[in-house]
Amino acid sequence: MQFIGIIPARYASTRFPGKPLADLCGKPMIQHVYEQASKVLDTVIVATDDQRIYDCVRSFGGVVYMTSSEHCCGTDRICEAYQQFRALSPNRLIASLPDNEIVVINIQGDEPFIQPEQITAVMDCFPTDIATLAKPYTEQDDLQELLSPNVVKVVFSPITREALYFSRSVIPYLRGVNQCEWLGKRRHFSHIGLYAYRADVLLHITQLPPATLELDESLEQLRWLENGLKIKVAVSDTKSIGIDTPEDLQQAIEFYQNNNL
Repeated sequence: MQFIGIIPARYASTRFPGKPLADLCGKPMIQHVYEQASKVLDTVIVATDDQRIYDCVRSFGGVVYMTSSEHCCGTDRICEAYQQFRALSPNRLIASLPDNEIVVINIQGDEPFIQPEQITAVMDCFPTDIATLAKPYTEQDDLQELLSPNVVKVVFSPITREALYFSRSVIPYLRGVNQCEWLGKRRHFSHIGLYAYRADVLLHITQLPPATLELDESLEQLRWLENGLKIKVAVSDTKSIGIDTPEDLQQAIEFYQNNNL
């Protein structure tokens, strides 16, 4: 199978406008993400709806496609970029392949410390419909993070590694066990929002209407499960460092400096 990485990048953000262009130790954040992805993937594309981001990516030699400003989610933006790629790609090998032999990896534009091995982990899940990542909690982790509805949790089959459910609630709920003991009694997993889709599946899911569970939890991946698609889950011990606010950026700068990156 052939793998391509697409990084959705919007300028508009309620909590952090212009986030992809934020300076992180001398480089815009989007460049850090692009360079990390390029360590693993031969083809990396930024999909944006903003001329400033487009110009920035071009300035550091990256590949970027302008997409519609009407998309309601990153998956739709990635799908449009993939279709542009198929129409414009000079790579004859990829151009000759059917969609079911191409995998599109959705790499979040606000995770400048994405690790090559995390991308490789989702690549290794194929063949499947969709792949994603999860990180196990340990007894040393913060219980409040496990309980937070802002942190998505996942349960999956230990045999097939296919996701059974994603939730903002703690899953599984440990009946009869005090909450303060949950991290020590059972292995829970937080979801890391790195996705890889077989390209024919990507084209399919963007045509599906919102599903009940998706609307209940505000989690797009539940639409895919409700429609019978298989989501294989790879496990990574690397903590995801997403940047949602200017305060997160400051913490990222300190992390970058302290780790001599």
